[in-house]
Amino acid sequence: MWKYGSKTIRENKSWVDDNGITHPRNWPIWSADEKAAAGLVEVTPETPPDSRLYTWGYQADGVTISATAKSMTDINVVDDNGDPVLDDNGDQMVQLGVRSELTAEVKQQQGSMLEQTDWAVVRHSEKGTEIPANIVTYRDAIRAKATEMEAAIDGAANTDAVAALFLTNTLEDDGSTTKSGVLYDWPELEK
Repeated sequence: MWKYGSKTIRENKSWVDDNGITHPRNWPIWSADEKAAAGLVEVTPETPPDSRLYTWGYQADGVTISATAKSMTDINVVDDNGDPVLDDNGDQMVQLGVRSELTAEVKQQQGSMLEQTDWAVVRHSEKGTEIPANIVTYRDAIRAKATEMEAAIDGAANTDAVAALFLTNTLEDDGSTTKSGVLYDWPELEK
């Protein structure tokens, strides 16, 4: 991203400087010295935070981010007078907190993964055919991992603690990969 004073200059678009000179749309081919002489400065926008954990937006400069951590807990929705906002059924509306949203995501993923092997359970129920041992092991591992993830979410004290739960793979100097975090590190079905 490029700036001329406080104006954002888009690549491959012409622009007008403070002297009223219109610069051509091919200005990106200029040398670094030519860009500097024209008053162009290359800026790198800040990296946005994780939207699962923060509400954020770019400030007027288009570079700096303003971020606020989302609530960890559920919040009852109220109007400007502090009165409860009710849904069509007359129930209190609730804005889900980070913990509830992540727990729901874990449950959804768990259900989706178990669904892939439901055929074996249905076949067992209908025909009495034994469920293959690898599928039983896999399904148990999925349930255990989901329970572990939900406990980790519940035990996270703050936004930083939740951020540390997300699975990350780090490439080490020796070429190996180190995993950290517990969220979404699902087991795989053994053949």
